[in-house]
Order: sequence, then C-alpha cells, then structure tokens
Amino acid sequence: MLLDSILGMFSMDMGIDLGTCSTLVCVRDKGIVLNEPSVVAVRKGTNIVLNDGEAVGLVAREMLGKTPGSISAIRPLKDGVISDFEVTEAMLSYFIRKVHGRGGLVRPRVVIAVPSGITAVERRAVVDSAERAGARKVYLVDEPMAAGIGAGLPITEPTASMIVDIGGGTTEVAIMSLADIATAESIRIGGDDMDEAVINHLKKTYNLLIGEARAEKVKIAIGSAAPLDEELTMEIAGRDTISGLPRKIVITSEEIREALKDPITAIIDAVTTTLEKAEPELAADLIENGIHVCGGGSCLRGLDIVLNNATGLKVHTVEDPLSCVARGTSVYLENLEIWKDTMDHSERGWE
Repeated sequence: MLLDSILGMFSMDMGIDLGTCSTLVCVRDKGIVLNEPSVVAVRKGTNIVLNDGEAVGLVAREMLGKTPGSISAIRPLKDGVISDFEVTEAMLSYFIRKVHGRGGLVRPRVVIAVPSGITAVERRAVVDSAERAGARKVYLVDEPMAAGIGAGLPITEPTASMIVDIGGGTTEVAIMSLADIATAESIRIGGDDMDEAVINHLKKTYNLLIGEARAEKVKIAIGSAAPLDEELTMEIAGRDTISGLPRKIVITSEEIREALKDPITAIIDAVTTTLEKAEPELAADLIENGIHVCGGGSCLRGLDIVLNNATGLKVHTVEDPLSCVARGTSVYLENLEIWKDTMDHSERGWE
C-alpha cells in the first residue's frame, strides 16, 4: 500500500461514473474533466472502432441512427452494466487516455461507480475492462454511496440519508447510515425507458416513428411527472409507419406525461419499497432529512411533487445532479484509506 501511495503521487488518478447514457470522469483538484456519451462507432459485424479508435463519445453520438450500412454506432452498456465487453474496454481506454494524457508518469488508479444491484460477474467485468483499458488498480463503489458522498450527505453519521439516483439505465434507491447502505432497491428502469415510452406512444397513437435522440428531446422539452401550471406543446418530425414518408405532428405535455406514467410509477414503487424496509429509527430520521434525488432523470419536471405525494417526505434535488456520482467517486479516491476501512465491501476484494 505504501508503494501504491507513492505511485499515486506520479499518476493522474480518476473517478469514473460509467453510465448507460454518459460517462463522466473526475480528477482531484480539477473536478469534472470529461463528460461524453457512452457511445462507440464500430465497423459493422466487428468490434473495430472507427478513426483509429477515436470514434467514441461525442463523435460517435452524432452517428446514432444516421450511420450507413457498414458502420454501427452502439452503446456498450445496457441497464447500467456491460453488454459488450470489448467495446466497453475500447471506450474506457479512449476516455482514460484522453484524461490521463501526459498528466502522469504511471498508470492511474481508478474508482468506478456501479449499480448496487449488479452481480459479482458483472462487477468482475467492469474491473477487467478498466484494467485492460489502462488502469493500474480498480476500486468499485456502489452508485448510491458515490451519490451520497458527491451530494455532501452525512452518510458516515448515525442518521439516515436517502438518495434516489435516476440514471439512463437504472434507478438506485438507498437509505444510508454509518458509511453503509442500510436498505436499497436497484431497478433497471431509468431515462432510457422514458425515451422508449415516448417512442412507443407516438408509434401507437400517430403511426410516427422517431429515434432515441429525438425522443429524449421531447422528454426534456415537454415531459413531466405532474401537471404543469401551463401545459406545453411541441412539433415533432419522424417517419410515417404507413406511408414511409417524413411527417410532422404537434404533441402536448399532457399526452407525454401519460406516456411516462409506467416508468415513473416503477420508480415511485422502488422508493416506497425501500422506505417500507427501513428500520423505524432510520425512517423517523427521514421526516427531518427528507429524500435527495440526483441523476439525469431527477431533472424531469414535477418528479419532486409526485415523490412528495407518494411518501409525504420533503424532496430535494442535489446541486448539479448529473455530476453527483462522478464527484463522489473523486472524493472517495481522495480519501481512499478512510473509505477502504469503512467500505471494504464495495471493492469485493479486487485490488
């Protein structure tokens, strides 16, 4: 460990929020240094990344849904876990190289946030991918813990802190106390499912087919979980499934809210289930401490209202909710010795 600490002085160690939609990298004293889509462009039928391995992130996202037959723009993570090992390795390698560059003399230590509900095999896959991508040593931390740390919650104290992290592929709900998770729910439903719900609604109601990127724009522009003071409309273009020709329609925030009902209900159910499993003393703490929400999905209009209605608890959106987990991995890395003593379970014995 002494040698590792010395090596750490000469490497640019980093914390990574390896998300289904986006990957964020945080470096000590520099904050978020990379925020790019978790997308890779490869030659179809292979795992060869285009442009000498540079068609990753922002470059690759521009290709989603617009590639010719010889190219595939893919997202190598699904529901918060690795679905394509080789492509994930190539993506991580690109991001680590981009951040590390010439900033360190030795390979970096890396802390990666992972969904709390993934299996040991899925955890092992993350570690292997990061090591092959250039990490000297890999530490895993559960996403709810990273989010709690990044949000500045008093998770090491004998009081309940509750976090709801709504990402692209998963929603993590946890009640934490004394630097550990007291009870948690991890469901493989998130922002991607909301986008899919919008796509299905337009296809079923209007015979209009749109892509994931356009569905996300609809969700952001007029989506909501609760009724709005002033309901919104939006013009959306796509391909008519009957004629096959391009067509435009006007949609309303009311119908999109109805389309989003199922994924939002699933998230609320995960929150209430977690509360029902909590010890009475921890549940009592939450009357004062409330619920903290983060992740891209927490930005959906009215989500705090429906969570408050379902639980009766105050709901707070953390500062800069999209980078909360990444910031937590960086703080974890900065205080590695402290956290390793109290959170050995997050590493699962892999060093």
